[in-house]
Amino acid sequence: MTDPQAGFKQQAAEAAVGAVRSGMAVGLGTGSTAILATRRIGALLAEGALRDLVAFPTSDETRREAEGLGIPLLPRGLPRGLDVTIDGADEVDPALNLIKGGGGAHLREKIVAQASARELIVVDESKLSPRLGTNHALPLEVLELGWESQARFVEALGARVMVRTRPDGDRFLTDQGNLVLDAVFGPIDDPGALAAELGARAGIVEHGLFLGLTSAVVVAGRDGVRWLTP
Repeated sequence: MTDPQAGFKQQAAEAAVGAVRSGMAVGLGTGSTAILATRRIGALLAEGALRDLVAFPTSDETRREAEGLGIPLLPRGLPRGLDVTIDGADEVDPALNLIKGGGGAHLREKIVAQASARELIVVDESKLSPRLGTNHALPLEVLELGWESQARFVEALGARVMVRTRPDGDRFLTDQGNLVLDAVFGPIDDPGALAAELGARAGIVEHGLFLGLTSAVVVAGRDGVRWLTP
């Protein structure tokens, strides 16, 4: 990796993997920084530095990566709790609340986070924000049935809403086959209240607000690696 941001991502990922021990059950996150942690775990298993580890991926993409690295995976039903999950974030506020879902995996990521004793978030310093929504849209996974109704509902809450598309112009679909709406709210005054409104709406399968789930954020930047805790 040659550009500074890529280097920061690598540093954050490797620092977080230092918390992984042999015998653990580990959640494997999705995204450009989290995948570096998965690759580091795979390398340590191959070297014998980690043993008797099992993992659970937060997306089909991460599952394919883990399988290629020979990381043993738990069944899809998630039959046990996880000791630690290492995942990324699109935006982190001073209270360590998050916006996630840039990769469209926020439903599975939240399931895994809630099943984890520790949720470690790995980011470069560009992801830190004074308030959620300042720098990133809020992803919403929605059913295709009635999705325009959900878009109107979110617009009534003050957002500008866009249907996520792929580079070829086709609509983006999650691993569950659902659509993603990217809602641009700007700085969000009360993330908890917004989460409650979105969570109560039928047809919105999951939103990308991750509130009170973070155990620590591992941030890498020009001044090195920092561990931020609530």
